Amino acid sequence: MNAKHSTLIGKLSLLVVAMFAFGYALVPLYDVFCDITGINGKTASEPVSAEAAIIDTSREITIEFIARPNQQMPWIFRPEVRRMRVHPGEIHIMNYLAENPTGRAIVGQAVPSVSPGQAALFFHKIECFCFTQQYLAGGNDMLMPLQFYVDPALPAQFSTITLSYTLYDVTSQWQDSGQDTATEFGE
Repeated sequence: MNAKHSTLIGKLSLLVVAMFAFGYALVPLYDVFCDITGINGKTASEPVSAEAAIIDTSREITIEFIARPNQQMPWIFRPEVRRMRVHPGEIHIMNYLAENPTGRAIVGQAVPSVSPGQAALFFHKIECFCFTQQYLAGGNDMLMPLQFYVDPALPAQFSTITLSYTLYDVTSQWQDSGQDTATEFGE
């Protein structure tokens, strides 16, 4: 093999390693980008404390609630109300209804998204069913509460916030981790 081929192979190998490293770093870079810009409507995945906020009664924000199960999730999943008007700073409780029409137990996980994405920084969940996986035996239903408030610092340009949940069936991941739904949830 001549020197030209050796140099080319070295450069191509380095390029492959650099592309792999870049691909591996994309997820954390994307998360940082979303945190900085507020794009993608990511909300906090941990509860926030209910701070004693001043309620801004001079304005109202419309909160729209959307719920949908993923294509592989057989549950019926919907909000109790589709729309709510709130004053920034007020704490509200809103319920979602989940129904498992199958004959088997299923573990679900809800993933939230807020639109417009910049408003996600001002939409605070104090308690949410999305913080934990939800177990539902076959043929049963349950109410899943969401306690939230809109930060009074929400810029005036936002008058409507849409909170959307997609519900996923995570039963197989639960079982793959070596846990038994019946034992874990007391059946």
